[in-house]
Amino acid sequence: MMPTPRRRTAVPALCLVLALSVARAATPADAPLPAVPPASAGLSAERLARLDQYIESEVAAGRKAGAVVLIARRGQLAYLKAYGEADAASHRPMRADALFRLQSMTKPVTSVALLTLYEQGRFRLSDPVAKYLPAFAHMKVLRNPEAPDAPLYDETTQPITIEDVLRHTAGFSYGYFGDTAIDRAYRAAGLAYTDQLTLQAFVDKLATMPLLYAPGTHWHYSFAHEVQAALVEHFSGMPFDAYCRKVIFGPLGMKDTVFGVPPALRDRFASIYHPAADGRILPGDNFDGDAYARFTGHPFGGASLSSTPRDYLRFAQMLLNGGRLGDVRILSRKTVELLSADHLAPAGIAPLAPGYGYGLGVGVMTSPAAAEQLGSAGQFGWGGYATTRALIDPKEQLVAMVFAQYQPQDSEFLDRAFDLVYQAIVD
Repeated sequence: MMPTPRRRTAVPALCLVLALSVARAATPADAPLPAVPPASAGLSAERLARLDQYIESEVAAGRKAGAVVLIARRGQLAYLKAYGEADAASHRPMRADALFRLQSMTKPVTSVALLTLYEQGRFRLSDPVAKYLPAFAHMKVLRNPEAPDAPLYDETTQPITIEDVLRHTAGFSYGYFGDTAIDRAYRAAGLAYTDQLTLQAFVDKLATMPLLYAPGTHWHYSFAHEVQAALVEHFSGMPFDAYCRKVIFGPLGMKDTVFGVPPALRDRFASIYHPAADGRILPGDNFDGDAYARFTGHPFGGASLSSTPRDYLRFAQMLLNGGRLGDVRILSRKTVELLSADHLAPAGIAPLAPGYGYGLGVGVMTSPAAAEQLGSAGQFGWGGYATTRALIDPKEQLVAMVFAQYQPQDSEFLDRAFDLVYQAIVD
């Protein structure tokens, strides 16, 4: 899910604090970053107490079971705390190394995987997807997205390009979040992550569906990352999950990043919760009825990863460092610049939201004033449906993460927490 601008609505916590001793320089085999007191990274401990108080108040009021917050700045890990409980029924405390269902935070990983193949000269961003996945050669597009129950379709005049599937301008939809004729068609066709489809079967079915918009004309959140994952398989000759492990997770030392909910790791997972009518939390379907567990054997590009904040920091810090972590380089600095640039405004496509554009698999803040959110122009990142978000700010040399397990995403909670991260920057 996108890092949304603030909406106009709207047991004490257990804190696990990192040791304050400075570790030696990080490489992927070691801790991702040396741990330091907040002041050493230009953060005010007094102001960070406001962040503590906010997260603790959400837990104490029963609106969240627990959360983990991580802040790294200037190449140093300054703040890592766990709050509340990973499972309220058993009173299992939240831990800083708890595993979280990342949902759409899988998307930047998929985009990076595809861009490693771009760097090998396998394709151009302007290439039609159908050049490599022929099922997308003849697509129909909805003539009027606001059409009544008998919609009309036209042949597309523009092909879907690889840039389109990287920036969500291909014309696909999700079927979950709207009720257009296309969304209804997706649901009628059973085009959903919960279907027992392989990635290839899923993409083949997607290619039979009409488009909501002509390619390259609108930003619309969608199943585009499944097409990215299929392209990874096409260009690499490897299963998508195996490629991610070989090219990203293994080299970066991301030992706690897995697909789905492996049975052997269930005890480390934070439980999922939903809102009750009174604003408190209700338990979701965890483990035995957990739809996310199917990703363990059915990986997808748009939502299937689970990880810890510290493990995902390795990936985020690699991007902040211009494609490198320690001795390991995943992407060129220029490719990271391309990934994190706004690809909507130059193409004349309406912005994602006030103050936000979109890059190649990440949301990009273009104006803090328009977003009505503390931050920096050029910061980028993405979040997940279960209230997780990672933010990367090159100007402030900052990586910040807030991980909870509450769905649908509580963007108000995340926005407030990130405001409180930024107000703690004093140097």
